[in-house]
Amino acid sequence: MQQSIWQGIKLVFCKELTVGMRFKAAWAAMFMFALTTLACISLAMQGGAAEPRLLAALLWVSLFFAAMAGADRVFADEDTAGTLLTLRIFGPAQAVLLGKMLYTLFVLVLLSLFITPLFLLLLDVTVTAPLVLLGTVLLGSTGIAAAGTLIAALTTGASVHSGLFSILMLPVILPVFLPAISLTAGAFGGAVAVSYLGGMALYDFILIVGASILFDYLWYED
Repeated sequence: MQQSIWQGIKLVFCKELTVGMRFKAAWAAMFMFALTTLACISLAMQGGAAEPRLLAALLWVSLFFAAMAGADRVFADEDTAGTLLTLRIFGPAQAVLLGKMLYTLFVLVLLSLFITPLFLLLLDVTVTAPLVLLGTVLLGSTGIAAAGTLIAALTTGASVHSGLFSILMLPVILPVFLPAISLTAGAFGGAVAVSYLGGMALYDFILIVGASILFDYLWYED
């Protein structure tokens, strides 16, 4: 990429971070949703033992829906504030996309670092392959960030924005979601299929490249 694109990505990321720190509603929604979900799961399990795959599914359901509580706002807030047109005029498409995607990934990684240790603690889960779990969480967060940023742009301005975002998001993220559950189950004591990490990385790459190609047409459609 040209130096100006890198500078644009940095500017968009810094702007998103500054706005996010100033108006913490989206952050609060995600973290409170995560905390409530974990508390409900812990109370429902009542200290009982569960199969690794069930625990993995519960963890990723918590991560996915907590992310949905705030990831859809990445373009909606611009539209609400009336700054979307300004950004469209002065912001290069790739810089806007990648800057917002990087910010979304940053938030999701923080969210994962908040949810995962609490989940392990509250449900008394033993991790037998911590590096596999770490890689899975990072790749899963990357996939959610890539898909979420593009779909948030597609659904901006829709009258049923949040509902439409969730409906479109689930089928796109399933190729990341399902192997993530299998890998996490392996990290919790089941059989580890490390090759799934390569599949997740490849699909993340396809999502990022596909989003980059489609976003040019979406950003300059007017």
